Amino acid sequence: MKITVALLAAATFTQSIMALELPDPLVMKDGTPVKNRKDWEQKRRPELKALFQQEMYGQIPPKPEKIEFKVQNQHDDSLGGKAVMKNVTISFGSPESPRIDLLVVSPKDSKKHPAFLVINFCGNHAITDDPRVPLTRGWMYSMCKGCTNNQATDAARGGQANDWPLEAIIARGYAVATFCNTDVDSDRADVSDGVYKWLNPSAPALDRGTIAAWAWGFQRALDYLVTDKSIEGKRVAALGHSRNGKTALLAAAFDERFALAIPHQAGCGGTAPSRGMVGESVQKINTSFPHWFNAAFKKYNDAPEKLPFDQNCLAALMAPRPILFSNAAEDQWANPNGQFEVLKAAEPVYKLLKAGGLDADKMPELGKLMNSNLGYFIRPGKHSMTREDWMVFLDFADKHL
Repeated sequence: MKITVALLAAATFTQSIMALELPDPLVMKDGTPVKNRKDWEQKRRPELKALFQQEMYGQIPPKPEKIEFKVQNQHDDSLGGKAVMKNVTISFGSPESPRIDLLVVSPKDSKKHPAFLVINFCGNHAITDDPRVPLTRGWMYSMCKGCTNNQATDAARGGQANDWPLEAIIARGYAVATFCNTDVDSDRADVSDGVYKWLNPSAPALDRGTIAAWAWGFQRALDYLVTDKSIEGKRVAALGHSRNGKTALLAAAFDERFALAIPHQAGCGGTAPSRGMVGESVQKINTSFPHWFNAAFKKYNDAPEKLPFDQNCLAALMAPRPILFSNAAEDQWANPNGQFEVLKAAEPVYKLLKAGGLDADKMPELGKLMNSNLGYFIRPGKHSMTREDWMVFLDFADKHL
């Protein structure tokens, strides 16, 4: 059984509609219907988690037997005395293992605070010009401001600060924790220098599953946050942009400790349907980034309709927890229209669990947040994460977190 939804079929905001069939998340692989919560929790949910790892992302590495947290330093005068800043190192007892540097900025008071846990591209040092934040040690994207020969320099400090409104976030009563994806494994098809070098150094790029590795990093960062006295460990949102948004959704879908997920402009392999012909295709993403997914996913390059699931099933794994898909109108590569249909096709699971769903059958107007448990937002503009987006994230969190 499949769910038929309407998908806008061209790279403009209003175009003709074609039918898109997405697998029903409430039907087992053998065709048996899911009739109640018990069926979902004990049968279908575990089946989907296994299928996503087998056929797409690869296995998320297990939690290491040894995990260590060290607060390297703490500063109570951050943001003009309004916040406390901590630089935390997460390590795993072996010199060959990755080391995650986690920056935590929380309001300066004695309360526990809900938090956004965010995976970043350009290093913790890029979101603030505070020189007390250490430069990221590993390989860096050449697109990151102030990075020379793929290494961070002091010129990189605060390179993305305008897009991370820390003072506004703190003023709203939230903490921010962030780490760089390269701390877990660098984003290179020809090199694995992190968790896979440690656990499976012979894994070829086409079978590495780097998004699953980054999701593992998300979960290890959460392991620390639930111990931090400034953080309300049961109210942590997973957030990421683009490929990091794919990661945030996977991490939260598989780890029910996350209270909420915001995969921002996550597109193919994240929040957009694999089926359909809008934006980035399965074939294109597997050709351009062979290390992101496992070898099995390449089998579907020319036949994504043969996948035993689609991304609505991954969104359904979040149920009954809130999830926000956020987009930009000019970012048609990420298929924002298809993302709305993915949410609609995940809704039956939320209804089964009496967790609400979407507030409307149609996409909201540009700039208007659909603030339902299955949330949606699309703004004018391009592929980016901006201060405006953060204000929407905060509004969604105010209601749901």
